[in-house]
Amino acid sequence: MPVPSSCPCGQGASYAACCQPLHLGKTTASTAEQLMRSRYTAFVMRDAAYLRRTWSVTTRPAALDFHFPDREWTGLEILDTTGGSPFHSEGTVEFRAHYTTNGRPGAQHENSTFTREAGEWVYVAAL
Repeated sequence: MPVPSSCPCGQGASYAACCQPLHLGKTTASTAEQLMRSRYTAFVMRDAAYLRRTWSVTTRPAALDFHFPDREWTGLEILDTTGGSPFHSEGTVEFRAHYTTNGRPGAQHENSTFTREAGEWVYVAAL
């Protein structure tokens, strides 16, 4: 997949200045929301290695399969957050991720839980 110039996470920055350093392991997310945004971008780019690396060891699947090969992620809305700041150890991020599949629009609405493992934010599960 080609590297996008504008970051898909919706922060308005370039990919190189936004999620790419996280994906390359040069930095880690400072908040649960930042991790959520970087994981959304990883889904856009089909970066299974990053998704697995940022998934809690307690809930991480053995393998990650992108079940919908025709799905194109088209936008992310953050609806709410609780906790998840640099000073918290847990947090939630409610979001809506928009997509098209074979030209038909859709959206995935989720409230995700995050925690810190070894000091770094990781995705745990959807509520």
